[in-house]
Amino acid sequence: MRLIDHHCHGVVTEPLERAGFESLLTESDRAAPPGCSMFDSQLGFAVRRWCAPVLGLDPHVEPEVYLARRRELGADEVNRRLLRAAGVDVFLVDSGFRPGELLDGPEMAAASGAEVREIVRLEGVAEALPEVTAAGFAGAFAAALDRAVAGAAGVKSIVAYRYGLDFDPLPPGRREVARAAGRWLRRGRPRLDDPVLLRHLIWAGVERGLPLQFHVGFGDPDLDLARCDPLLLTGFLRATRDRHVSVMLLHCYPFHRQAGYLAHAFPHVYVDVGLAVNHVGARAPAVVAESLELAPFHKVLYSSDAFGLAELHHLGALAFRQAFAAVTGAWVREGRWSASDATRVGELVGSGNAVRVYRL
Repeated sequence: MRLIDHHCHGVVTEPLERAGFESLLTESDRAAPPGCSMFDSQLGFAVRRWCAPVLGLDPHVEPEVYLARRRELGADEVNRRLLRAAGVDVFLVDSGFRPGELLDGPEMAAASGAEVREIVRLEGVAEALPEVTAAGFAGAFAAALDRAVAGAAGVKSIVAYRYGLDFDPLPPGRREVARAAGRWLRRGRPRLDDPVLLRHLIWAGVERGLPLQFHVGFGDPDLDLARCDPLLLTGFLRATRDRHVSVMLLHCYPFHRQAGYLAHAFPHVYVDVGLAVNHVGARAPAVVAESLELAPFHKVLYSSDAFGLAELHHLGALAFRQAFAAVTGAWVREGRWSASDATRVGELVGSGNAVRVYRL
């Protein structure tokens, strides 16, 4: 199954001690309680089962053995082995989170042997603007965004983290944007979380015509999960359905069935279950099956949302392939699908839809 990972991040380049490694096995921002381990999770078990052999170890080795082998090989070799074992043709990388700490695009390409394209994070572009006035914010952001998207495959908003998906669906007016920019500047340009400015960034992304990604569903505790239900985007989806821009709902779990409905109802909406497939581990077939219920098959994509650990890029690809094969294989054996249809849908979901939507 050819895969294009339409949403992921880079990997760390420094050696990791146990605490650092475990911090990247969870969406929590806190360590496990004393005497407990993040390895005691579906994801932790999957690392020991499926990543250990890539590093030359037996499956299910103890965490200490796995981490010792990781240190012995060194970060560069670990990254090379695991990224290449993923067998992904193209990585679309969101480089806007913790830039400078992870492999950049060319480094990811060299380590993985795959093509790497950038997804531009809208909030990151705004926060990186040089000195700007309130009245000049919109123009400065437009110019910076034009430079940033040259050669990029798409844009992304993390409004789910900064405010919630229940934002006003219509674009703000020019004076409204200038007033909001003034408030942000007077506060010393902190993390951009003003709902007016966030809407302005999103609509600027719409105007560029590139696929527009939204974080949806679970993530770290910085977000309010109750405000990350994709159904809250319904007004925005109505406002954009004739704008010739594809809206990509990322992750979606535990709202992946709601997201499937939106992909069913709106021609420009696409979904994936990235991030969740890694974290649910042995239960991945159930989540993948649910993602194939309502969403038309030309609206479902593969992503890993891997961040930091090359293990997550490898496991995302492996778990998705295994889950898709298990789910569709059962349907073929039951006579519900033909084998040729299962193969064709696998080609669409794995890579074909991404090629079409992102114009790769």
